Amino acid sequence: MLDTLTRIGVDTLYVLALINPISKVSVLSAMTTTGEGATELKAVTARSSLVAGGILIGAMVFGDFFLRRVFQVELHALRLAGGTVLFWVGFHALRRGVFFEHDTHSRFRDLAIVPLACPMIAGPAAIAASIALRSRDGLFVPVAAVVAALLVNHVIMRLSNPIAAALSRFNVLGALIRITGLIVMTIGTQMALDGIGEWLHALP
Repeated sequence: MLDTLTRIGVDTLYVLALINPISKVSVLSAMTTTGEGATELKAVTARSSLVAGGILIGAMVFGDFFLRRVFQVELHALRLAGGTVLFWVGFHALRRGVFFEHDTHSRFRDLAIVPLACPMIAGPAAIAASIALRSRDGLFVPVAAVVAALLVNHVIMRLSNPIAAALSRFNVLGALIRITGLIVMTIGTQMALDGIGEWLHALP
Protein backbone atom coordinates (compact mmCIF):
# COMPACT_ATOMS: atom_id res chain seq x y z
CA MET A 1 0.00 0.00 0.00
CA LEU A 2 2.80 2.41 0.94
CA ASP A 3 4.65 1.56 -2.27
CA THR A 4 1.53 2.29 -4.31
CA LEU A 5 1.01 5.64 -2.59
CA THR A 6 4.66 6.51 -3.18
CA ARG A 7 4.35 5.69 -6.88
CA ILE A 8 1.18 7.77 -7.13
CA GLY A 9 2.92 10.69 -5.40
CA VAL A 10 5.97 10.53 -7.67
CA ASP A 11 3.84 10.21 -10.83
CA THR A 12 1.61 13.07 -9.66
CA LEU A 13 4.59 15.41 -9.31
CA TYR A 14 5.85 14.35 -12.75
CA VAL A 15 2.49 14.94 -14.45
CA LEU A 16 2.05 18.20 -12.54
CA ALA A 17 5.43 19.40 -13.84
CA LEU A 18 4.31 18.64 -17.39
CA ILE A 19 0.94 20.36 -16.90
CA ASN A 20 2.83 23.33 -15.39
CA PRO A 21 0.17 25.20 -13.37
CA ILE A 22 2.18 28.45 -13.27
CA SER A 23 1.69 28.79 -17.03
CA LYS A 24 -2.06 29.09 -16.43
CA VAL A 25 -1.79 31.73 -13.71
CA SER A 26 -0.56 34.54 -15.95
CA VAL A 27 -3.05 33.74 -18.73
CA LEU A 28 -6.12 33.41 -16.50
CA SER A 29 -5.26 36.43 -14.36
CA ALA A 30 -4.96 38.56 -17.51
CA MET A 31 -8.25 37.28 -18.92
CA THR A 32 -10.28 37.69 -15.72
CA THR A 33 -9.72 41.38 -15.20
CA THR A 34 -13.16 42.11 -16.65
CA GLY A 35 -16.41 41.38 -14.88
CA GLU A 36 -17.32 38.73 -17.43
CA GLY A 37 -14.06 36.88 -16.94
CA ALA A 38 -14.30 36.94 -13.16
CA THR A 39 -17.84 35.57 -13.31
CA GLU A 40 -16.99 32.78 -15.73
CA LEU A 41 -13.70 31.68 -14.15
CA LYS A 42 -15.31 28.81 -12.24
CA ALA A 43 -17.11 27.41 -15.28
CA VAL A 44 -14.14 27.81 -17.62
CA THR A 45 -11.64 26.14 -15.28
CA ALA A 46 -14.03 23.28 -14.50
CA ARG A 47 -14.72 22.65 -18.17
CA SER A 48 -11.06 22.77 -19.16
CA SER A 49 -10.07 20.39 -16.33
CA LEU A 50 -12.75 17.86 -17.28
CA VAL A 51 -11.86 17.94 -20.97
CA ALA A 52 -8.12 17.67 -20.24
CA GLY A 53 -8.78 14.77 -17.87
CA GLY A 54 -10.80 12.98 -20.54
CA ILE A 55 -7.98 13.47 -23.05
CA LEU A 56 -5.23 12.22 -20.73
CA ILE A 57 -7.14 9.23 -19.36
CA GLY A 58 -8.36 8.38 -22.86
CA ALA A 59 -4.74 8.45 -24.02
CA MET A 60 -3.83 6.03 -21.24
CA VAL A 61 -6.54 3.56 -22.16
CA PHE A 62 -6.48 3.76 -25.96
CA GLY A 63 -3.28 5.62 -26.84
CA ASP A 64 -0.96 2.64 -27.15
CA PHE A 65 -3.45 0.77 -29.35
CA PHE A 66 -3.94 3.68 -31.73
CA LEU A 67 -0.23 4.49 -31.87
CA ARG A 68 0.97 0.96 -32.62
CA ARG A 69 -1.95 -0.62 -34.44
CA VAL A 70 -3.55 2.28 -36.30
CA PHE A 71 -0.76 4.81 -36.92
CA GLN A 72 2.18 2.37 -36.77
CA VAL A 73 4.03 4.70 -34.40
CA GLU A 74 6.22 3.49 -31.56
CA LEU A 75 6.15 5.10 -28.12
CA HIS A 76 9.73 6.34 -28.41
CA ALA A 77 8.71 8.48 -31.42
CA LEU A 78 5.95 10.08 -29.33
CA ARG A 79 8.43 10.68 -26.50
CA LEU A 80 10.79 12.42 -28.91
CA ALA A 81 8.02 14.56 -30.42
CA GLY A 82 6.52 15.45 -27.04
CA GLY A 83 9.94 16.26 -25.59
CA THR A 84 10.76 18.51 -28.53
CA VAL A 85 7.50 20.44 -28.16
CA LEU A 86 8.01 20.74 -24.40
CA PHE A 87 11.57 22.00 -24.92
CA TRP A 88 10.31 24.69 -27.29
CA VAL A 89 7.57 25.78 -24.86
CA GLY A 90 10.10 26.05 -22.05
CA PHE A 91 12.57 27.92 -24.24
CA HIS A 92 9.85 30.39 -25.25
CA ALA A 93 9.01 31.01 -21.58
CA LEU A 94 12.67 31.37 -20.65
CA ARG A 95 13.33 33.85 -23.43
CA ARG A 96 10.14 35.93 -23.38
CA GLY A 97 8.76 35.42 -19.87
CA VAL A 98 5.38 34.04 -21.04
CA PHE A 99 4.16 30.51 -21.75
CA PHE A 100 1.27 31.51 -23.96
CA GLU A 101 0.43 34.72 -25.77
CA HIS A 102 -3.35 35.10 -25.84
CA ASP A 103 -5.56 37.30 -27.94
CA THR A 104 -6.99 39.90 -25.61
CA HIS A 105 -9.97 40.32 -27.96
CA SER A 106 -11.02 36.66 -27.56
CA ARG A 107 -13.95 35.86 -25.32
CA PHE A 108 -12.86 34.27 -22.06
CA ARG A 109 -15.25 31.33 -22.39
CA ASP A 110 -13.70 30.43 -25.76
CA LEU A 111 -10.40 29.58 -24.05
CA ALA A 112 -11.79 26.64 -22.06
CA ILE A 113 -11.15 23.96 -24.68
CA VAL A 114 -8.48 25.57 -26.88
CA PRO A 115 -5.92 26.45 -25.72
CA LEU A 116 -6.59 25.88 -21.99
CA ALA A 117 -7.62 22.21 -21.96
CA CYS A 118 -5.48 21.36 -24.96
CA PRO A 119 -2.62 22.02 -25.41
CA MET A 120 -1.94 23.98 -22.18
CA ILE A 121 -3.09 21.20 -19.80
CA ALA A 122 -3.26 18.08 -21.97
CA GLY A 123 -0.36 18.92 -24.25
CA PRO A 124 1.78 16.57 -26.35
CA ALA A 125 4.24 15.94 -23.52
CA ALA A 126 1.50 15.18 -20.96
CA ILE A 127 -0.22 12.84 -23.43
CA ALA A 128 3.06 11.05 -24.18
CA ALA A 129 3.78 10.74 -20.45
CA SER A 130 0.29 9.36 -19.78
CA ILE A 131 0.79 6.60 -22.35
CA ALA A 132 4.29 5.83 -21.05
CA LEU A 133 3.13 5.69 -17.42
CA ARG A 134 0.31 3.33 -18.42
CA SER A 135 2.76 0.94 -20.08
CA ARG A 136 5.08 1.06 -17.06
CA ASP A 137 2.76 1.19 -14.03
CA GLY A 138 -0.51 -0.31 -15.23
CA LEU A 139 -3.72 1.69 -15.15
CA PHE A 140 -4.63 2.47 -11.53
CA VAL A 141 -1.50 4.38 -10.47
CA PRO A 142 -1.30 6.65 -13.57
CA VAL A 143 -5.03 7.43 -13.47
CA ALA A 144 -4.81 8.33 -9.79
CA ALA A 145 -1.74 10.48 -10.48
CA VAL A 146 -3.41 12.31 -13.38
CA VAL A 147 -6.56 12.97 -11.36
CA ALA A 148 -4.51 14.27 -8.42
CA ALA A 149 -2.40 16.49 -10.69
CA LEU A 150 -5.49 17.89 -12.40
CA LEU A 151 -7.09 18.66 -9.03
CA VAL A 152 -4.01 20.58 -7.89
CA ASN A 153 -3.86 22.40 -11.23
CA HIS A 154 -7.58 23.20 -11.01
CA VAL A 155 -7.21 24.75 -7.56
CA ILE A 156 -4.28 26.86 -8.75
CA MET A 157 -6.27 28.01 -11.81
CA ARG A 158 -9.20 29.01 -9.61
CA LEU A 159 -6.82 31.03 -7.41
CA SER A 160 -4.95 32.53 -10.37
CA ASN A 161 -5.93 36.12 -9.54
CA PRO A 162 -4.71 36.21 -5.91
CA ILE A 163 -1.63 34.15 -6.83
CA ALA A 164 -0.72 36.51 -9.68
CA ALA A 165 -1.37 39.54 -7.46
CA ALA A 166 0.89 38.18 -4.70
CA LEU A 167 3.68 37.28 -7.12
CA SER A 168 3.43 40.61 -8.92
CA ARG A 169 3.52 42.51 -5.63
CA PHE A 170 6.99 41.07 -4.96
CA ASN A 171 7.94 41.32 -8.65
CA VAL A 172 8.72 37.60 -8.94
CA LEU A 173 6.12 36.42 -11.47
CA GLY A 174 8.41 36.95 -14.47
CA ALA A 175 11.35 35.30 -12.72
CA LEU A 176 9.21 32.34 -11.65
CA ILE A 177 7.95 31.86 -15.21
CA ARG A 178 11.52 31.83 -16.52
CA ILE A 179 12.69 29.39 -13.84
CA THR A 180 9.72 27.16 -14.60
CA GLY A 181 10.54 27.46 -18.29
CA LEU A 182 14.05 26.17 -17.62
CA ILE A 183 12.63 23.21 -15.70
CA VAL A 184 10.21 22.50 -18.54
CA MET A 185 13.09 22.64 -21.04
CA THR A 186 15.02 20.14 -18.94
CA ILE A 187 12.08 17.74 -18.72
CA GLY A 188 11.53 18.05 -22.47
CA THR A 189 15.21 17.33 -23.14
CA GLN A 190 15.12 14.25 -20.90
CA MET A 191 11.94 13.01 -22.57
CA ALA A 192 13.50 13.42 -26.01
CA LEU A 193 16.69 11.65 -24.90
CA ASP A 194 14.62 8.79 -23.48
CA GLY A 195 12.86 8.46 -26.82
CA ILE A 196 16.18 8.41 -28.71
CA GLY A 197 17.58 5.88 -26.24
CA GLU A 198 14.59 3.58 -26.67
CA TRP A 199 14.88 3.90 -30.44
CA LEU A 200 18.59 2.99 -30.39
CA HIS A 201 17.86 0.05 -28.09
CA ALA A 202 15.16 -1.20 -30.48
CA LEU A 203 17.49 -1.17 -33.49
CA PRO A 204 18.50 -4.62 -34.72
